Amino acid sequence: MELDQLISRLAVALGIGLLIGLERGWKTREVAPGHRAAGIRTFALCGLLGGIVAALARATGTPVGAGLVLGFGFAVYAAIFALLERDADRAAGSYSATTTMAGLLTFALGAYAVLGDVRAAAAAAIAATVILAVRAEIHGWIARITWPELRSALVLLAMTFVILPVVPDTPIGPSGGVNPREVWLIAIVLAAVSFLGYGAVRLFGAKRGVLLSALAGGLVSSTAVTLTNARRAAAEEGAPVLLAAGVAVATAVSFLRVVAIVAVMQPALLTMIGPVLGVPTLLAILYAVYAVHGRGAVATDDKPMPAAFTNPFSFWPVVGFAVFLGAVIMLGHAVGNAFGAQGALLGAAGLGLADVDAVTISLARLVPDPLGPIAASLAILTAVTSNMVGKLAIAVFIDRGRFAAELAGVTVVCWAAGLLVLWGVMSLGAVSH
Repeated sequence: MELDQLISRLAVALGIGLLIGLERGWKTREVAPGHRAAGIRTFALCGLLGGIVAALARATGTPVGAGLVLGFGFAVYAAIFALLERDADRAAGSYSATTTMAGLLTFALGAYAVLGDVRAAAAAAIAATVILAVRAEIHGWIARITWPELRSALVLLAMTFVILPVVPDTPIGPSGGVNPREVWLIAIVLAAVSFLGYGAVRLFGAKRGVLLSALAGGLVSSTAVTLTNARRAAAEEGAPVLLAAGVAVATAVSFLRVVAIVAVMQPALLTMIGPVLGVPTLLAILYAVYAVHGRGAVATDDKPMPAAFTNPFSFWPVVGFAVFLGAVIMLGHAVGNAFGAQGALLGAAGLGLADVDAVTISLARLVPDPLGPIAASLAILTAVTSNMVGKLAIAVFIDRGRFAAELAGVTVVCWAAGLLVLWGVMSLGAVSH
């Protein structure tokens, strides 16, 4: 290693110690000098010491020698630092291992800055300093979190980072089958949207929380928002009109997603799809605004989370619904393969129940051959309609009350408006064959 490179790496090791020591020193700034075991100067020296020991280890020229020097140096340092911190804690009458761990980490990161990736060492030091600095916030958050919330968060993390990487990514089953990874991703999206809605309501209150979570959830899956809100309505965890307004917002976002995909992949289809989905989008937003601000029953609903609102999501219902959507996808593939190009509408109707975006992308790629603009546009609109039918079926099956009635009204109005616009576009011949 060149001298200038070694000096720059040692400077990073020193900077790591200064950064962590700044936070530790600020926490003990009111303690009189000589009455604290480790402050900014001590941590700065610890980081530099780690770098020096690593440089000595590297200078041995052999892996065995480097390991012995680095291991012995760290062991001696750890023993001295831990003993000093133990005595400091006894004198202060406290019991904490945080400063000891911070000291060991400072030495290790200083050594890694010399032997490894400087950027990774600096990033780890910043992350460690942030964790140390937000001690009070972390403890307060832990004090407020409930067991169902923690359990749901752990389940969601396990679904995403433990199970997803090992789920097969190849289709299984007849007629093209279904991809297990895609089905599991649907389950993760359903759980994540439900968790997001729960967190939004708890943080921002019922009115703003439901609408914010619906807006964010609609960017991923309006079906997931519908499923979540239908369960909340059935469990009386919110005003049905407000929950229906959330679905309307998510539906409007899903319409805009389709328009955006078409605009990017096949702009020629916008002459039909743009106005046909644009008007229902506006109507869905107007309904949501009226439901939130124009009805007295909802005006008083901006209160903390209802007492029954205690579980972000249930694991098995989420997985079961994802498996159901996977079966629908397989059925849609089977219909499309059985009827060929003539089965585009039937296939779109089946696949649209699960994923409108995927149908839109696949159909846009088929223009102009083998599908013309009109056929592709109608198939995409069929998928959108099918998706709305699926969301209405979810609402009716789960709730069978005011929420389902409100959502049915929104759906019918959007259908009627879309059909009228479609009739007008077709009559004007705005879309070429």
